[in-house]
Order: sequence, then structure tokens, then C-alpha cells
Amino acid sequence: MDEPFDPKTLLTTLTDLPGVYRMIDAQGKVLYVGKAKNLKKRVSSYFRDNLSSPRIALMVSRIARVETTVTRSEAEALLLENNLIKRLAPRYNILFRDDKSYPYIVISHDPFPRFAFYRGATNRDADYFGPYPSSAAVRESINLLQRMFRLRTCENSVFSNRSRPCLLYQIKRCSGPCVGLVTPEAYAQDAQMASMFLQGRQQEVIGRLSEAMDRAVAELAFEQAAVYRDQIQSLRRVQDRQYVESARGEDADVLVVVEEGGMFCVNLAMVRGGRHLGDKPQFPSNAGDSTPVEVLVAFLYQHYLNHPIPARILVNLALPDSEVAETLTELAGRQVPVAQPHLTMHKVWVEMAEQNGRLAITARRSQLARQETRLEALRELFNLEPAEGQEIRIECFDISHTQGESTVASCVVYQGSGMRKSEYRRFNIKDVRPGDDYAAMRQAVSRRYEKVSGGEGIAPSLILIDGGKGQVGAAASALEELGLSHLAMLGVAKGEGRKPGLESLVFPDERESVQLAAEHPALHLIQEIRDEAHRFAVSGHRLQRGKTRKTSRLEDIDGVGPRRRKALIAHFGGLQGIVNAGIDQLSAVPGISRELAEKIYATLH
Repeated sequence: MDEPFDPKTLLTTLTDLPGVYRMIDAQGKVLYVGKAKNLKKRVSSYFRDNLSSPRIALMVSRIARVETTVTRSEAEALLLENNLIKRLAPRYNILFRDDKSYPYIVISHDPFPRFAFYRGATNRDADYFGPYPSSAAVRESINLLQRMFRLRTCENSVFSNRSRPCLLYQIKRCSGPCVGLVTPEAYAQDAQMASMFLQGRQQEVIGRLSEAMDRAVAELAFEQAAVYRDQIQSLRRVQDRQYVESARGEDADVLVVVEEGGMFCVNLAMVRGGRHLGDKPQFPSNAGDSTPVEVLVAFLYQHYLNHPIPARILVNLALPDSEVAETLTELAGRQVPVAQPHLTMHKVWVEMAEQNGRLAITARRSQLARQETRLEALRELFNLEPAEGQEIRIECFDISHTQGESTVASCVVYQGSGMRKSEYRRFNIKDVRPGDDYAAMRQAVSRRYEKVSGGEGIAPSLILIDGGKGQVGAAASALEELGLSHLAMLGVAKGEGRKPGLESLVFPDERESVQLAAEHPALHLIQEIRDEAHRFAVSGHRLQRGKTRKTSRLEDIDGVGPRRRKALIAHFGGLQGIVNAGIDQLSAVPGISRELAEKIYATLH
């Protein structure tokens, strides 16, 4: 029999060094993961009489043992803590959904720089501006700067193979550098001013444009002067719209925590180059009866370990000590102030973020209430009961192809009043006759639930199949082979004219199909999940088809093996670039002789 947990014995063994601690229950489950500048002080704080909340007291009552790992610094402890939280998802840690990346605007270092949307790791081959809170904010800025500075947005492979300007030149969104309609010097000046604008130096840009307009007028170049005038007017309109703009051109994140009726929202507003770029509300899991400050601290640590740390972080709550700022300073390698606002403009930003956070809570409550109504209607209609301690889980399959080419199956997951995108899966269908949707569905279902039949993974409460009797029969056959025929299943057959609301629900057994009323909440939930499965399948099919078509025509050419295909695609950026290339351009690729270049050109034309 295990000895009862004795905190006094534990505390005598702890060190004063920084590190990570793990609270573990009698079943070996990790209850909580934390980091500390001083392990002995931090862990001791859990075993005093006046704990901060009933939630923490409940956690402490379940502790069977505590494990610790010493690190060299608090920043290193933060990294280890974050990795453990993501891997173990302890029930008493406040958790935030981990956004893999935020989008940027990128300006390349090409002779004629390209101006584009970017998401991913940055490098030194381009200048990056951001991050932005959403892709919509990036595209709005790109559209604005296209109108003002007319920089190209096309890929290099397209740019280097054009013989005439594209539509963007015709509608005055590009200056036509691909065909020499703008000098390198003039284009470089536009690119430099776009960079200055994104850095928050709008007044400097307006000053330069005003000087250029005056010079053009003096030289009687009135058309060019009108172009400068229009750019200046566009910039001033932007300034008028940016009523929360700071003349200081600073970079800051505004972080606020608001709480209403037990629901917390952390709203992150981004300010770059003095421009307010928008908000991104996030809702924590496991917050329970945590305090707003605890939620704020959890977000600060989890977010900035994975995302760039700005020059300043403005918060709406006073932090209990300087520990957060010190850790972020260590991570950034520079001073990072984390404080409540003092300047009027900073206060405006924080107040706006709080208001938007409250609006986000209202919207989320409405969404959750609607989802709960739909889920309850579906549960009652088909007598769905999840496993003990589990939420209802629905998985939906769809098949997508173009006349049998590049068939892809999707499986999307709905659980906990929302889609679980991290658990979506796609299956590239192999070894079935092109266009055989039944065989494709059978293969997808078999591959998805093979591990479930062996006792691994999670069995769904309901399986939805986008299709009629044939697809449902194929899926049911796959489940029967796996010994999972007890799982509930429904087919969603499209109605007349594929109109929403006319769908029939098809059963795998002998029961007659059912057609719910168009306004039935259960049907609305089924439609939502089915549409998401369709979207995910179509996007996967397009990706697969694009990859296939990039190389399929090249594969038919004698003498063009995998290595030469790779060299051609790398050089021209894709099949279209190769098609647009002449024989001289093709023969300039390493490994492509003049004779082979002529053969490639003849095959593709």
C-alpha cells in the first residue's frame, strides 16, 4: 500500500533553483504543471492554510506526489513548462488554443520587390511587417498599399515569364514592372515608401511625396504630379480612418482580460508602426474559478513563447510582481515593459480592447447556446449517448475528385460545441477504380477506424457520411469488418436540386430514410458538419490535383526523370512557368541540353 503524501517531507528535499514542478494524482495523471524562479518557495505556497481559491484547494487534496525538474533559468523553465502543458493538457492548467502562426506582409529583396501575404517562419531574404491579428487585416492592408504604391503581388515564376501586363496593371493596382512599364529606380522608390508606411512613418512618406509633386509641377510633368497627389490623398484618408493611430510609430500588443458570468475572454489587439491592426479574442479552457490576473499571466507565458514579443505590452490589470516582465525580457534579449497604460492614447487602446472583449463574450454565449440547442435536438432525435465522462463526438466523411482524378477523402470532427480542426484528417485514396466513390468511402472509413478497433483512439458517438445508400452501405461494411458495427451512423443524401433543407437522412439498416423539417435545429447541425467535411475534402483534392498536374505532363517526356523535373520546377516555379519558357530559357537549366529543351518545348506546345 502506498504511503500517504507528506508535503513536509517533500519540501525538505526541494531546491531554491528555478525549474518546473508537476502535481500528480494517485492514478499517475498530471494535475498541474508550473514553473518557478525558486522551486522551494513556489511549491511551498500550495501547502499553506489560506489557498487562493477552492479550485486550487481541490487540486492540492488530490496530490499523491510532486515531481520537479531543475533548469538553468526561468526562461528555460517556461519553455519546458509550455511543452509539458501542450503534451499533457493537465486539467488544472489554464489552457489557450495554440495558434501556429500569425500572418505578415512580406516585401521581398528581388530587383523588383514582391509585396505579399505571408504566414510561417521568417528569414533574411525579405522584410516582414506584422504580425497581424487575422488574414483579413493583412489583405486589407495589401489592397490599400496596392492602390497607393502599385507594387507587384505575383509569384516570381509568373513575373519572369510575362509578355504583357496583367489585369492589375489595367485597374491601376500595379505599375507593370514585368514588362518594363516602370523604371527600376521609380519602382524601388515606391517599395521604400511602402516599407516606411508599414513602419509607421506616414508623415515622412507624405513629405517625400509632396516634394516629388512640387518637382513634377515645376518640370510641367502634370500627369506624374497628379499620381503623387492621389497617393497623398490616399495616405491622408488612411490617417483620418485610423482614429486610434499613434504618431509615435510604436509597436505594442494590448492585452486585456474581461470576465462576465464566469466566462473569461483574453482580447489581444496589435499595434504596429503606430497603426491599430485589429483584435483577436481568445477563450481559455480550464479557467474555472481562476482570477482574471491568473488568466492574464497564463496567456502572457503561453503566447509569447511561440510568437514575437513587441517593444511594449499594455495590460488592463496590475500584475502581482515583476516576474512576467523579467521572464519576457530574458526571452526577448531586451527590455520588455509590461504595464497598465498611462498615456491617453494607450488608455484608448485598452478601453477599446475591453469593449471588444465584452462583445466577443456576448457573441460566444449566443453561439454556444445555439450549438447546445442543436446538439440536444440531435441527441434526442437519435438517442445519442456519449461514453462516461466524454462529450458527444461526431465525425463526418466526404469524398472529392475531378472525374476520378486525385481522389481525396476527408474526416472532420465535431465535439464540445465546435469543430476540432486539430483532429481533422485527409486520406489520399489509392488502388481503387477512378470515380468509385463507394470503394473510396470504404477505404477512408477503414483507415480512420483501424486503430479504434484495436483499442486505440476515440470512438465517435455518431458517424455522418456525405452520400446516400451506396456510400452508407460501403462505410457500414468497413465498420463491420473492423468489429465496430455498433457505432451509430447516418448518411446525408442531397435533396432535389441539391437545395439545403431538402436532405434525406439515410440509415445503414432497413429503416426508411428521414427528411427533417428545414428549420429543425438537428438538421442545421448536420448541415454545418457536412459542409465543413465537404470544404475540407475539396481543398485537399485541389492541393493533391495541383501537385499531380505539376509533374504529370513532364513525366511523359523521355529523358526528364525525377531529378530534372525537380530542377525545372524549382527554376520556373511550376508547370505554367515551364510552359511559358522558351527553348533558350529551358536549356539554361542545369542538366537540360539544347536537344532536350527542344523536346520539352515541343511536348508542351
